[in-house]
Amino acid sequence: MINEVFSKSISYMQIMDENGNIDESLFSNDLNQNKLLIDMYKYMNLARNVDAKALSLQRQGRLATYAPLLGQEGEQIGSAMALGKDDYIVPNYRQHGALIVRGLQLKDFYTYWKGYEDGGSAFKSINSLAVAVPVGTQIQHAVGLAYAQKYLKTGNAVVAYIGDGGTSEGDFYEAINFGGVMKVPLVVIIENNQWAISVPRSRQSAAQTLAQKAIAAGIDCMQVDGNDAVSVYKATKDALAKVKKEGPMIIECLTYRMSMHTTSDDPTKYRSNEDVEKWKLKDPIKRIGVYLRKNGLWNDSKEATMMEEQQKMIDDAVAEAEEFKPDPKKMFDTVYSFIPEILQEEYDNAVSSNFWLEE
Repeated sequence: MINEVFSKSISYMQIMDENGNIDESLFSNDLNQNKLLIDMYKYMNLARNVDAKALSLQRQGRLATYAPLLGQEGEQIGSAMALGKDDYIVPNYRQHGALIVRGLQLKDFYTYWKGYEDGGSAFKSINSLAVAVPVGTQIQHAVGLAYAQKYLKTGNAVVAYIGDGGTSEGDFYEAINFGGVMKVPLVVIIENNQWAISVPRSRQSAAQTLAQKAIAAGIDCMQVDGNDAVSVYKATKDALAKVKKEGPMIIECLTYRMSMHTTSDDPTKYRSNEDVEKWKLKDPIKRIGVYLRKNGLWNDSKEATMMEEQQKMIDDAVAEAEEFKPDPKKMFDTVYSFIPEILQEEYDNAVSSNFWLEE
């Protein structure tokens, strides 16, 4: 005798297509508020403009190795705008857009990418963990943070981000398994940008979707058009309400990294320009801009004003970051929650040997 004991389907959602057309049945009441859509558009442009400036500065030797977000503004801004004020965010190394929505000051952003920990210490004030460069490890931290919210009964949730390559890591599976068992308030956003450095999505998993990796952990999941900020916003907002009562959820956002993995990478070595051009037609900023213009909510004058204001914000932030004078002693302050004996010894040796020049 053979009986079916389990079955599951994966839902895909798109509310706004590449031409700015919307599915009215999914366009919720809060999305009908014009201010929310205009703010979404402004944040997406700001993220892209901040990113372009950072890339330019890195090429001039004024920033360290940098990971551009070009093409992923929709899933970052859409998801971050859905968070409540006291919810937490757990980034990897490419969440600049989401962090800006959460309130990260641009001067701190540029200071961090200049290599100064002082910029990263500002993350705490916006309910964010630090940037995580090791692939996949942030999900372990996220599930622990979410478990703490449940244990303390804060009513807050955690949104964590991971790339398609990160879902191949053991950390990812262990974390979602724990989260499923303990039913923690966690939303995991899979940024399926089609590439893990030079490794294509097809080499990451034979699974038809990355969302379905949640099924074995007993976690609900869905897939959305990651270049549709409206869909990502709705999916994340609905998920946040759900996970606070029922436990974790995974949202796979289908998007595309239109730039390089980091400034140490040359994507022309492993992907075709035709592929990039195809995805440019799905640009997340372009489609929401088309919608706003079609509905009389945006025009060339507003666009010019926005760009001028954002450029000034960016230039002022860069100037502040470049005037920043670090205190080298602070490198010892953020390694542990307390200073262990071995670190105290290193600190004392550094001070006594004039490791840095005192002013």
